[in-house]
Amino acid sequence: MADMHQTVLLQEAVDALVTNPGGFYVDGTFGRGGHTRCLLDRLDGGARVLAVDKDEAAETVARALQRSEPRFEFFRGSFAQLPHQLRRMGIDAVDGILLDLGVSSPQLDEAERGFSFMQDGPLDMRMDTSRGETAAQWLSHAELADIAGVLKEYGEERFARRIATAIVAAREEAPIETTSHLASVVSAAHPRWEKHKHPATRSFQAIRIKVNSELDDLQEFLSLALDMLRVGGRLVVISFHSLEDRRIKRYMRDKARGDDLPRGVPVTEGALNKRMRLVGRAVRASEAEVQANVRARSAVMRVAEKIG
Repeated sequence: MADMHQTVLLQEAVDALVTNPGGFYVDGTFGRGGHTRCLLDRLDGGARVLAVDKDEAAETVARALQRSEPRFEFFRGSFAQLPHQLRRMGIDAVDGILLDLGVSSPQLDEAERGFSFMQDGPLDMRMDTSRGETAAQWLSHAELADIAGVLKEYGEERFARRIATAIVAAREEAPIETTSHLASVVSAAHPRWEKHKHPATRSFQAIRIKVNSELDDLQEFLSLALDMLRVGGRLVVISFHSLEDRRIKRYMRDKARGDDLPRGVPVTEGALNKRMRLVGRAVRASEAEVQANVRARSAVMRVAEKIG
């Protein structure tokens, strides 16, 4: 089945994104194509949609859609590579870009991908399984300080040093090669289990972000996003944890405020070099959507429009 999971904030994201039914749009995180299909349904015959994803399984779904939909194109890679791909296609600017960040439900559900501590599988965690180190490979050689730093920065884990010490000790006994092994090491080392949250949640998130360079890709994308959008074009981003959302919120806020000048400097509003305007407030999933899809509970969508 092409779209095996429930796409979060589907209508809300497409409603916010589309300002020109005949325009050129980018889905920077194709997944299984939920947002892309809804977007294509909303656009007219002269529109175009480019989708991007690192995941090989996502590419399989996208190529099938491409055979039946002439308005659709796909690029396998990171959304940080979008400027290069758009130049290759001869596209100067687009009408909107959508990002649905984080790991998708099908990736979590496939034990062999190694994203979830809920089922045993090889400790891989790569979104693009054709390149880069697996989580197991990284954990096999990373210094204790590096592991602790990743857990603290990317997982906001209070007990990062204690957990990292346990990981290093455990790998001396036997390689940590499965999700269940890592989850058990982290759980045993964690002194305070949060109610309704597995003690390995933050550690798994942190290691996944590290393995896939997720925040580095996001930061690189944001540094280039304005140049990809035409005036009036919109950036719509759905995030699922505070690390991503803080970056998105700060970026949109700063671009909407304009130049950061010293207090008291006499300048006109037009001289502030404001590049974006915020479109509405942050949007969260409705109670009905959360009940139907628990993953939607932590989703936050932010929207900004390029004005100059």
